[in-house]
Amino acid sequence: MKNVLVFAAPGAAGVLLHADVVARATAAFFLFSLTASGTYFLNDAFDHAADRVHPTKRHRPVAAGEIPVGLAKVVGACLLAISLGLALAVEPRLALTLAVYVAVTLSYTLYLRDQPVLDMAAVASGFVIRAIAGGVATDVPLSNWFLIVASFGSLFMVAGKRQAEHLDLDRDRAAHRGSLAHYSLAYLRSVRSVASGVTMTAYCLWAFEKAQRSGHSAIWFELSIVPFVVAVLRYALLVDSGQGGAPEDVMLADRPLQVVGVVWVVLFALGVHAG
Repeated sequence: MKNVLVFAAPGAAGVLLHADVVARATAAFFLFSLTASGTYFLNDAFDHAADRVHPTKRHRPVAAGEIPVGLAKVVGACLLAISLGLALAVEPRLALTLAVYVAVTLSYTLYLRDQPVLDMAAVASGFVIRAIAGGVATDVPLSNWFLIVASFGSLFMVAGKRQAEHLDLDRDRAAHRGSLAHYSLAYLRSVRSVASGVTMTAYCLWAFEKAQRSGHSAIWFELSIVPFVVAVLRYALLVDSGQGGAPEDVMLADRPLQVVGVVWVVLFALGVHAG
């Protein structure tokens, strides 16, 4: 589900109805799925001991002992080699983007996961790199506002993820992830407040800019601000209730959030394609 972000840039630019763009974005989605799968294999292999103290991650195949650690490392390395090789043949810039993602992810697995603040930045960058990969693969320029919304929106979700882990693990949180020992719930809430505030402000400015550049009198972009802000506030409420450990699960399980998301997509699409 995270890799759907590769369609964000071409979708925002209004070119997803072009067959060649759809083909390139789909190829980027496939290649990013291979790459992410490879990094997850390696992450689970290196973190299998720490995952065993987590209430849900302990059921992962490597942590549960269903898949040998060595096999997970071999499969992960093979998937990375295949995905980067294919990406190099499709689009060298996409291969470079994927290589950056691999470097950040492996750095997180081996070191950054235990470094407070840096761990959240590393995880958030994974979402942003996915969005960048979609723009690179389809030759869509990425606006500053798009990158700001993607960056701080990702940080907002990652802070919520850390808060959920903080609550779920309680005294075992340091054993699972070293950085969690340094975070208080108050600090994580402040990070979420800052990140959500920047995200909503940046989106408002982006929506007004797109409306001005569109040249038509309809106010679809401006109207899209409403469901966007409601979605952010709804997600914040879910995190406060103890959810948010897996952002994709939250989005798939919460019907009001899904409805608001569909309304936002419809309004934004009308703004892109109107006139």
